[in-house]
Amino acid sequence: MNTFYKVGLMAATILSACPLNASAQDMHLHHGNHENHAAQKGHKHNAPAAPLSIMGDHTHKKGEWMVSYRFKHMEMAGNRKGTSSISPEEIVTTIVNPNAPPATLRVVPTKMDMDMHMLSAMYGVSDKLTLMAMAMYMKNDMTHITFAGMAGSTELGRFTTRSSGWGDTSLTGIYNLYETANHNVNISLGLSAPTGSIKEEDDILSPANTTPTLRLPYAMQLGSGTWDSLTAVTYSGHSDKYSWGVQYNGVIRLENKNAQGYRLGDRHTLTGWGGYKVSNQITVNALVSGETIGKIKGADANITAPVQTANPDNYGGKTIELGAGFTYAFDTPSLKGLEFGVEARLPVYQNLNGVQMERDWNITTGLTYRF
Repeated sequence: MNTFYKVGLMAATILSACPLNASAQDMHLHHGNHENHAAQKGHKHNAPAAPLSIMGDHTHKKGEWMVSYRFKHMEMAGNRKGTSSISPEEIVTTIVNPNAPPATLRVVPTKMDMDMHMLSAMYGVSDKLTLMAMAMYMKNDMTHITFAGMAGSTELGRFTTRSSGWGDTSLTGIYNLYETANHNVNISLGLSAPTGSIKEEDDILSPANTTPTLRLPYAMQLGSGTWDSLTAVTYSGHSDKYSWGVQYNGVIRLENKNAQGYRLGDRHTLTGWGGYKVSNQITVNALVSGETIGKIKGADANITAPVQTANPDNYGGKTIELGAGFTYAFDTPSLKGLEFGVEARLPVYQNLNGVQMERDWNITTGLTYRF
């Protein structure tokens, strides 16, 4: 299916799910209402909500809490070399195996599903400074084709590897640098602790038709294994029912290598968005996001299978995604302070290092509660 057609179809599906005729007495979007938006974000203006994936765009009033749960599902399917698609048969007959023998790769990933359960808590230390702690539980499934023997394109069989557990944990401070009635600038500085496992293992189907238990490739590990710095700068503005913003987000590895001998690539993301407050309950958003990720430096001596994901050079690249979503808040007495959101994204450009699986789509849903 054409990518741009999928973008339009997904956006239409999300917007059609919005209950646009909901009673204002039953539902109330606190991001879009002056009183609740100011209480939740510590802002003085009546700004519509930012997209669900944008974090660090707001601070809280002193003594105020907000807890949130977000679930993100991401799918990858097919393979790409640079900007061009490449078939499994072409991979196993032309792509060199750096851990030879065999001379070429013999196992090809065809699909990956990633589920992330993100828990966060925010607390207003002052009207200018908010602290945020985040933990994440991850589940990864990757399906592969194994080709028989040392060469050729005869399929031997298929198998799936899995990993799951807690990922890395972060603590971030968000500081409001500048605020007027219609404009806001925040800076975020944080630290990610290496609490996620980098020693995940599972059974594989080898080209010799055996099923050994091996260290899983880098993409299937649960953490970075290094202490990492988290930096974001966010500008947001609004006028009447319209809103907009831009955010830079960076992840910088602070160590030369982790305990297994490698370091993930740095990540830099730039996102711009626009929003429209449909009613006091609902804000819809659209966004564009560009990301660049560096290659892995070093290597884990236990990751040597004849598969592209075992090669550190086959990580990182440049990606552009388009997204759309909505935010919806409750204002009944029993549910006041509770907000629900959805955001879906599709890649429209991918230029990947080496040979990698390509992103297909992702969707995030979330609940936040302010008190």
